[in-house]
Amino acid sequence: MPTPSMEDYIEQIYLLIEEKGYARVSDIAENLSVHPSSVTKMVQKLDQEKYLIYEKYRGLVLTPDGKKVGKRLVYRHELLEQLLRLIGVKEENIYHDVEGIEHHLSWDAIDRIGDLVQYFEQFPHTVEELKASRKQNEDEE
Repeated sequence: MPTPSMEDYIEQIYLLIEEKGYARVSDIAENLSVHPSSVTKMVQKLDQEKYLIYEKYRGLVLTPDGKKVGKRLVYRHELLEQLLRLIGVKEENIYHDVEGIEHHLSWDAIDRIGDLVQYFEQFPHTVEELKASRKQNEDEE
């Protein structure tokens, strides 16, 4: 099981490969706001843990396990962003909030959040009722 730090790297590598077709140490460092030397150390660790294959100066490739984990991590992040938008969290807070909570939820909780988001999408009136309730609470304060 990857650590939260490892998850951040796998997620970024997955996103870069999906977007550009490759992931370079410098791109990972920029996206995570860390030094390239930190990226190199983590990439070597991820290679040892079999999440990716890293060859110095040649780049890196996610293993099938790495791709599977990366895809699931991106899903988790996007799902949490979607939920926070649905319940009315201010857009400027969403990314920071997701980063703060995503590593602290079990996959069972993520699956239940997925159920909730699907419910809100199937029954949009429930989102409107939630917004009305929130407005009423704000008016009462």
